[in-house]
Amino acid sequence: MTRYIKMLGLIVGLAALNVLIFSPGLIGLGFDGGAFTTALAVTLLFGSAAALLYGSYALLFRQPVALPVKRIETHEDYAQALSFYRRIKVLHEDIALAMSQLNRMKNKKETLINVLNQRFEPGELSYQKFAGVAMEVEKLLYLNIRSILNRLNVFDKAEYASMMKSKPAGMSEQLYQEKAKVYQDYLSYMKSTLHINEEILLKLDQLLLEISRLDGVAAEEIEHMPCMKEIDQLIRHTKLYRQ
Repeated sequence: MTRYIKMLGLIVGLAALNVLIFSPGLIGLGFDGGAFTTALAVTLLFGSAAALLYGSYALLFRQPVALPVKRIETHEDYAQALSFYRRIKVLHEDIALAMSQLNRMKNKKETLINVLNQRFEPGELSYQKFAGVAMEVEKLLYLNIRSILNRLNVFDKAEYASMMKSKPAGMSEQLYQEKAKVYQDYLSYMKSTLHINEEILLKLDQLLLEISRLDGVAAEEIEHMPCMKEIDQLIRHTKLYRQ
């Protein structure tokens, strides 16, 4: 959808530029004002056509390039890196879920900060502890997505598709089963990591609910809140799982 919007913008932009250049009431460039003017008009028309053709190819047909994981920093970088794998049929649903998790985490964190601003002052220790937990949870989810991307970078979709159709000629049954298990491990790891991310998002929802119920809480009581304990346990468990 983003590509089509950009393509529409390119068409509208080129059309507006040509109207500006060739309209008699504006610049009024034409083909009857001498050799130089005619050559300039023809050049601009060919340039517009070339820009439209190249833009169409770049936006609609050229395959995207995977963003190197080490260069991923922002929310948009993660979304772009994941979108590269959306066209792989066996990964489509998992990639869609991962992108949904990124967006939900962004929205939930913004909501949490808004709730904290309504109930506490930014300088209060309670505010800092809740905000710190939110940052840890967000960091953990992004680390999980990064871990998925690291594995996707070495996932050979062509070989996987070929193996799913039939056993390659000349390959022993034992080797075929071992290679199939390797690819199954890729998919299993992704699903288990996405499941952990869903748990993270659920705990963040529970934390939001608990904060919304508070009339006031002492900073030293925060660590003893049930949801805070569960989040801390989940973070510790996930870090051990990823090691």
